[in-house]
Amino acid sequence: MGAKRFLDESSKYPDQPNAKRMKTRPSFASVIGEVVMVNCLQNFFSALEPMLRKVVSEEVENGIRKGGSRSLTKSPSLRIQALEPSSLQLVFSKRLSLPIFTGSKIVDVESSPLHILLVDTTSNHFVTTSLSYPLKVEIVVLDGDFPPGDRETWTREEFDKNIVRERIGKRPLLTGDLQVTLRDGFAPVGEIEFTDNSSWIRSRRFRLGARVVQGSSRQGFRVSEAMTEAFVVKDHRGELYKKHHPPMLEDEVWRLEKIGKDGAFHKKLASMGINTVQEFLKLSVVDPSKLKKILGVGMSEKMWEVTVKHARTCVMSNKLYISHGSNYTLVLNPICQVVKALINGQTYPSKGLTTMNRACLENLVREAYHNWSSLEEVDGLVNETPLLTQGDVVGSIGKSYQQHLFLIDGSMDVASAAINANMECNDWLVTSTLVCSPVEAGVRYNFSECSSDDDLQPARSYIL
Repeated sequence: MGAKRFLDESSKYPDQPNAKRMKTRPSFASVIGEVVMVNCLQNFFSALEPMLRKVVSEEVENGIRKGGSRSLTKSPSLRIQALEPSSLQLVFSKRLSLPIFTGSKIVDVESSPLHILLVDTTSNHFVTTSLSYPLKVEIVVLDGDFPPGDRETWTREEFDKNIVRERIGKRPLLTGDLQVTLRDGFAPVGEIEFTDNSSWIRSRRFRLGARVVQGSSRQGFRVSEAMTEAFVVKDHRGELYKKHHPPMLEDEVWRLEKIGKDGAFHKKLASMGINTVQEFLKLSVVDPSKLKKILGVGMSEKMWEVTVKHARTCVMSNKLYISHGSNYTLVLNPICQVVKALINGQTYPSKGLTTMNRACLENLVREAYHNWSSLEEVDGLVNETPLLTQGDVVGSIGKSYQQHLFLIDGSMDVASAAINANMECNDWLVTSTLVCSPVEAGVRYNFSECSSDDDLQPARSYIL
């Protein structure tokens, strides 16, 4: 009765979640049958395995016996052959323009696009060469410490191992035209730039490398990779404070080495009205001791030499400045160096002024410096080396033209003037009403005294 009541209640409420349903179970006989079948299969496989091993072993031995002395080798088409070494190498044609900033185009030292050349290193000198087919070349970034010890040779594996990738979550480290085609031994590189600085790797320096894309060389020999010198990549914001090489006359004075923008030296110079490279150079020529005094003891002698040397690599303009007196006229270059002088109707080139009274000439130049804004400015071409009026301020102005420079005291040093090198005449030309005749050949003049303009009387000292 109890069981019947239970079945009636469960059929009356079939949707209730706690209602129990009857489950079908396998019979005992079926379970026993499956166990017996599994055991039979296992026994069959256990007996079959040694038989198969024996048959396979016998067949292999028969095959080797029939092959005689022939060895088992892989098909030549399946073997990986290493590229044969060769004397060909990729090189970058010129050094890089430094410093390099993120987001700025990478160019060579002449501010031109990079170029990759194919050279033959058989002899001690690189000789450009070419192949009968083009090569695909890839530009990569390398660790600045590779190769160790400034080695000149390396393997392809060593080169690939030292390629630097971008940091996690960053853009590709190098962007732009990273694959170029080398034809006739020459490949121009398009615009490429860094997206990240080099401060996060151990060496804190990068190199640019160039390698032949695998499979591009048809002859099966290896072309050695190219790499540049090691360099630092700075953040773009640092470009706002970078130094100019070479500086321009109109550049702000903090563009010079050792003078930081808004730094102590910059503020001291600005307080004295020295705001440009030209103003810095003019005072370094006229009164270097005063310029040193303005900079103060914080400017060491070594720092001073670095700053002045950098300033004197500036690009000079073709402007000339004329200072007039009652019986003299001085022609000065943009940094207050004497180029020519007209005294009592006689023209003196820079070499002809070497025997003049030093103090006299310095006074005239100093007066012209203090009245610079009132000097006559003209466009001119001159092939005379300007005369320095201070013997202790000797340097190189510009980088292209080296000439002998005669100082006032008769000594000789080397300097160069950024002037028109194409002038071949022995006289100077200015677009002015001032006309001067060349100095008499083989004659030099000196001045015994120079207390005033009226005392400027030429006296022949010697004739060659």
